[in-house]
Amino acid sequence: MDQRCAKYRPCCCYTAVPASTIPASSRLSSDTGCDEDGGRVLRAAGPFNKPTEMVPGPNGDLYVTDGYRNARVHRFSADGRLISSWGEPGKKEPGEFHLPHSLWIDEQGTIYVCDRENSRIQLFSLEGKYIGQWGDLDRPADIYIDANETVYVSDLKPSVIIMDKKGNKIARWESPNGHGLWADSRGNIYLADVPGHAIHKYRRRPA
Repeated sequence: MDQRCAKYRPCCCYTAVPASTIPASSRLSSDTGCDEDGGRVLRAAGPFNKPTEMVPGPNGDLYVTDGYRNARVHRFSADGRLISSWGEPGKKEPGEFHLPHSLWIDEQGTIYVCDRENSRIQLFSLEGKYIGQWGDLDRPADIYIDANETVYVSDLKPSVIIMDKKGNKIARWESPNGHGLWADSRGNIYLADVPGHAIHKYRRRPA
């Protein structure tokens, strides 16, 4: 299976890169010893083995969670050069991951990684230094932080959670099985329901 990140120009046009121009070693899945999505990763490896999310940082670098069959976060320059990777397979220790499924980076440069099968969100610096973690979650699948620094999380309880930047919960309610979520400038939440093949909108109530 080819493992690549695609680049789109501002016009939203995509130009396919011929596979023959990419070294075979760069297109093959990295060797992690895992052959099942969400299964046991025997060893962390380089890019990629079924990556799950990519977001830009305030420094211009790109950060990728490589999660379904790996246990790493990769940092790339804007032109696609690998700068560093961090993470090891595991269940408890800081920097250990079991299916890092999504991530977000705030304006201050803190990285929030949804460590899904460990039911926590781990926080890191832009260089990959561990900062802390948030618990009391049930397999978090996605995270988004808006301009007001309100944190939105979907987990596989399934539920939607609203939090502050310290990890304190403001609200939580049951929801369809949300694989991803986003919020608009008005605080309305959009939840991607993969099993239900639907997008659900939650309209923010006036205060």
